[in-house]
Amino acid sequence: MDKEKRTRFLVITGIILVLILVGIITTNKGGEHHETIKEVMRDAVLHEDNKISFFGLAVNPSLVAAYITTAILLIMALLIRIFAVPHFKLVPGKFQSVIEMWVGYFDNLAKTNSPHLNTVLGAYVFAAGSYIFVGTILELFGAQLITTTGNPIAIPAPLADINGAVGMGVFSYLFIMSGGIWNNKIKGVGLTLKEFSLPISMSFRLFGALLSGAIVTELVYYYMTVSFVLPVIVGIMFTVIHAVVQAYVLTMLTAMYYGEVSEVHEKKPKEKKQKKKEVAAEA
Repeated sequence: MDKEKRTRFLVITGIILVLILVGIITTNKGGEHHETIKEVMRDAVLHEDNKISFFGLAVNPSLVAAYITTAILLIMALLIRIFAVPHFKLVPGKFQSVIEMWVGYFDNLAKTNSPHLNTVLGAYVFAAGSYIFVGTILELFGAQLITTTGNPIAIPAPLADINGAVGMGVFSYLFIMSGGIWNNKIKGVGLTLKEFSLPISMSFRLFGALLSGAIVTELVYYYMTVSFVLPVIVGIMFTVIHAVVQAYVLTMLTAMYYGEVSEVHEKKPKEKKQKKKEVAAEA
């Protein structure tokens, strides 16, 4: 009986897929697009055309996405603190376990890479990693905004804009420098400046990874022939992988370099004058 049900399910599923394929082929007329694929890809990089009106100012969609991401994180933190934390138990439930794993990962990352100075580091990598992950996952919901030209546009990841990526990279670099200054004073500035290419590499790594996923998804959506099932797979795959990988890479680099520049380098004790005299006498 189970075998018959399984066979019937496979047959029905196959028929549905065939009907969908036939519908795509017979009704495909190239879709209706207000932009060419060249314009879509160019605007994904430069953001020259699709602007959003934000309190009367024409801004990039990623800026609006950045504010939305920040608001989501602050509201989540407030709700968890008010309604969840007071009910946490010694034996954690499922939700408490997720929160503890989430916070514990970044706390352990900070303590492992900077055992001598990690209190503020743990908070920063937690905030930065959460921002990158939530901001990237925001793309999956496909929420629409209306541009200044009246065309709809999906909310992108905040860091898919070069300005957002550079801002995150430079701010992380300055945070690393603050750790060096805290423990090594002026010498910490020199230790940080030795890694002068770090903000560039972090910024463009974020921007390139997130932009590549956005462009591939746009290409898949643009062509109607493959825009029914494949975009779901491609969109989820690129978005989730980039959210996890980029959050991991930036927080790992920040914690590692913060630990290096904030480590106190003790000066070698100077030789005593008496020892110098003895050596001079022997000579």
